[in-house]
Amino acid sequence: MRLRSLSFRSLCRQALCFRFLVVFCLIPALTAQSHSTHSWPTQPDAPLTRHQLALQMLNRFTFGPRPGEVDAVMKQGPYAWFEQQLHPDSIPDTALDQRIATDLPSLYLPPRQLLVDFPSNIIIRQVAGGRRPYPYDPILASAYQVLVEKFNRRKSMKAGQNTDSSMMSAAERRDDRLQQLDSARTIANQVLAYPADQRMQAIAQLPLDQRITLTRFVPEPERTDLLNSLTPHECELFLLMAGGPDGIRVIDDELQQAKVLRAILSSRQLLEVMTSFWYNHFNVDIRKGADQWYTPTYERDAIRAHALGKFSDLLLATAQNPAMLWYLDNWSSVGPDSLAAQRARKKDHGINENYGREVMELHTVGVNGGYNQADVIALAKIMTGWTIDQPQQGGNAVFDPRKHEPGTIHWFGNKIKDNGYMEGRQALLWLAAQPQTAHHICYELAQYFVADDPPPSLVDRMQRTWMSTNGDISDVLRTMSHSPEFTSQRYYRNKVKTPLQFVASTFRATNTDPANPHALVYVIARMGEPLYQMQPPTGYPDTSNQWMNSGALVARLNFSMAFAAGRLGGNKFDAASLLSTGSGTPPTFLASDVPPPPDAPALGNSRVTQPVALQTGVTDDQALRSLENIILDGQVSAKTTAVIRNELASQQPSPDANRRSLDTITAMLLGSPEFQMH
Repeated sequence: MRLRSLSFRSLCRQALCFRFLVVFCLIPALTAQSHSTHSWPTQPDAPLTRHQLALQMLNRFTFGPRPGEVDAVMKQGPYAWFEQQLHPDSIPDTALDQRIATDLPSLYLPPRQLLVDFPSNIIIRQVAGGRRPYPYDPILASAYQVLVEKFNRRKSMKAGQNTDSSMMSAAERRDDRLQQLDSARTIANQVLAYPADQRMQAIAQLPLDQRITLTRFVPEPERTDLLNSLTPHECELFLLMAGGPDGIRVIDDELQQAKVLRAILSSRQLLEVMTSFWYNHFNVDIRKGADQWYTPTYERDAIRAHALGKFSDLLLATAQNPAMLWYLDNWSSVGPDSLAAQRARKKDHGINENYGREVMELHTVGVNGGYNQADVIALAKIMTGWTIDQPQQGGNAVFDPRKHEPGTIHWFGNKIKDNGYMEGRQALLWLAAQPQTAHHICYELAQYFVADDPPPSLVDRMQRTWMSTNGDISDVLRTMSHSPEFTSQRYYRNKVKTPLQFVASTFRATNTDPANPHALVYVIARMGEPLYQMQPPTGYPDTSNQWMNSGALVARLNFSMAFAAGRLGGNKFDAASLLSTGSGTPPTFLASDVPPPPDAPALGNSRVTQPVALQTGVTDDQALRSLENIILDGQVSAKTTAVIRNELASQQPSPDANRRSLDTITAMLLGSPEFQMH
């Protein structure tokens, strides 16, 4: 990719400047704000101004404000805006839904169909062994052939039957790769000679070795030219052949991309924030076996569908979703006195305590909720029979009475009579109604939205609302948002952004269209938050100490430089276009049904033919003040402004000096201590 504006020398100079910010400004500033929030406001208990309240609402209940959005919320009224967000069905999001459905079609398929279109390693092994037929669709069958061949080659290598590649020297491996790249380029150009609507069929009809070479080794620009000419589903098939032999990873990547797109572009911002919060609370690791194909429907049907409703409904939805049943192993739990255990030949069948423990410790009453190990075992027995029908085939959650532990069970002071599936439902509803659960969840909500160490008075007030409304999540959020704590100077801009929040807020603050969300998935993972991939059931921490270390912050600063320089996998940012919007309307790159011209840059709703600084004679200092207002609502410290001014003063004159100055200002504002906070 061509560097639009920042020379290598300038980037090196800025890298040194950014490290100065990290060592001398950023870490001390963040430490002071996150651990000593009582000291930095002049009047910490004073209420927020109306303007600050609008910004506080946008900082906490969205993935960051867009240019002009603070003024729009003030005009509507902060609490009127918040009330509208509590009713996401009243907010149209058609354009985003259409974009996800078009670009990421796998997310709308049920698990059984996902495993047909994107076969797991187990399914490919069955096809390779003749225990499962190839699909009827000839193009999908051609993709299966590629995956089966890769499976067989890997199997041969493990058996020591194919050691040619391992015997190569480094020079021979390099020459072999260059030969493969040349062959792939030749094949790609042959395919590109076909009309666009015939290219996937042409790929499917290639000899098997050529299909493997093309999809794995095709270089740029042929790879981009080829993928851009295919339909979204054809792109999925191409990527299916390029990976493997485990094809299910294609949908994992699409789910991650969709999360980034929703965080940046959705108009239902509070719903997406709460979906992220609840997914982290009811965490599932997508890398664990069947969770690869169950997680998309888990987030959609169990989490997002109940994110603003009753907690009891949310708890039940997660408990009986195949993703959670698989992740915490309840699907394999068998009552020791059950019919299934009595008929089993092996003696290794028994209860699995994982879900019984975590649903109390993490999901409901909390580690200090009053239960003991006997309660864990008892609840695990109650939950036996909650399982999955053929999980390796994408089957549904079911209750299997043969696995269920019979008899009356004493648990948590309750006498649970033998009643099959209803025992588990009764236990979960009882947990959801307990005051310990109310306190545990309200503490987590206050920690997420207000402060790392939330004030007890706020948690108690939220708990009372919980108990009086039977765990109504929206009512609890209303209580929190109207509280004197949430609306005080003490808890204003005192939370450190997670990597997802940081990246999403960057794109939102700069009116930038995430044209390539795949690149952003990789960036967020590099910053320490690989999406859907937290292995422990605890989920990612909500406190600043997880994200406030020099390595993670340098990664954010490197991202800021790459973003401003246009070196982020095709995600195009233009500081001049942003400057031209001033504090105008939010971006509209999803609103129009008319596509832009093919040669138009992806710059949201702001497209200019020349840099603004060249058109208007804006000075560096004027641009700095304007971009501080657009990106950070003008809330920038004198120290940060001074560092940026010093960097601008040190730049050498050049023909593109105006554009370089705008990109430099943007990069340093995004990497500033102030932008890390919300």
